[in-house]
Amino acid sequence: MSALKVVADAFHEGGWPMWPILCIMVVCWGIVIERIIYLKKAGIDKEKLLALLKSQIMAGNVQGAVKVCSGNPTPMTRIIQAGLTKFNRPDHEVQAAMDEAALHELPLLEKRTGYLAMLGNVATLIGLLGTIIGLIHSFAGVAGVDPSMKATLLAKGIAEAMNCTAFGLITAVPALLCFSFLNGWTQGILDDINEVSVQVVNLVVGHRNAMKGSQAA
Repeated sequence: MSALKVVADAFHEGGWPMWPILCIMVVCWGIVIERIIYLKKAGIDKEKLLALLKSQIMAGNVQGAVKVCSGNPTPMTRIIQAGLTKFNRPDHEVQAAMDEAALHELPLLEKRTGYLAMLGNVATLIGLLGTIIGLIHSFAGVAGVDPSMKATLLAKGIAEAMNCTAFGLITAVPALLCFSFLNGWTQGILDDINEVSVQVVNLVVGHRNAMKGSQAA
């Protein structure tokens, strides 16, 4: 209970800038939790998916490949499914369908993550602003007091003013770390999507060429 009182006192001593920093902290953690949940759902074992799709496509069972995608709804499978639905169309139409689906799905993967870096920087700046305002008040407050009390009052005022910077950094550092982690995670998913999309297009083209060769023979 004493620890909570210390935190509450420090929050109160920091002044009004502590409130916007607190709001930023809540928003940052909301974004982090939402992004983790979304990215966990967006992930899929690409090697297993490719093996299933290859077995279906090379066997000529395109509907089976579509069912594999629809049974595992992720951004990757939705993009691939869009291309497979154009299986009987020319190659450029297959690629165009996948590109169109990608334009819808890929921004959702990157959505809101970039705000973490911006909010982290804003929290730091608000903390510094709060400290500067606190220092101004401290120096102004000791102007007319007894000289023997000036050092004590000034030290107390500076210590209270530094609470804002500390709280701003407590908010900013985790936000920036989470931004780096989520950004790397998202980039990994985007790379997997690009890799699998190209391999699926190659499978479709390869199957068509094999069919043409067998018909010509």
